Amino acid sequence: MVEHGNLLGRRVLDVGCGTGVLAAALAERGSRVWGVDASEEMLVQAAARAGRGLAFKPGLAESLPFKDGWFERVVFRLVVHAVDRQRAFVESRRVLALSGRVVIATFDPEHFDHYWLNDFFPEVQEIDRARFPGKEALAAELSVAGFASTDVTRISQVSRLTRESALERIRGRFISTLALLDDDAYDAGLARAERALGEVIENRLEWLVIAAE
Repeated sequence: MVEHGNLLGRRVLDVGCGTGVLAAALAERGSRVWGVDASEEMLVQAAARAGRGLAFKPGLAESLPFKDGWFERVVFRLVVHAVDRQRAFVESRRVLALSGRVVIATFDPEHFDHYWLNDFFPEVQEIDRARFPGKEALAAELSVAGFASTDVTRISQVSRLTRESALERIRGRFISTLALLDDDAYDAGLARAERALGEVIENRLEWLVIAAE
């Protein structure tokens, strides 16, 4: 995101900032960053990171609490699947300066073909395929909102999880999709994982990074 969005040293808005991890990392590297999120619980955790060049504010992606042309960059990291994208992209365009850029990191639809949760929670793959847009849809939506010169980069990220770590993540419903399952589906998937998870799990993430002027 930093490379393709040219984020360092910029005035950046992190939309759906969550607990502020990305915003804090950018501020540490010299950017001036505002983080905005609709969740009070997330912002309480983010506030602990606030400091020089970094501040947080409650707000919606579809109605950003900032004046026109205030930012050089707007970033969405694992957020676009959870908002009204057309309204959010129009708002991003509004708060960006004329030379500004929006930068999106989201999962490539191919990500859901091989995700390690599929064997235990088949519903997750179906739900997320419907929630996450592909590059063509995003490019079209950005164009309608007034953006141009869309650049798309694919990135593969592979790590490994221990059985203990994987089960801890599942029990904490570490992705929002698990919270969308009913209790019976979640309990059945957890039971399958407890029976069948190996000692080491390959965690492969397939990303799209999209930047638009």
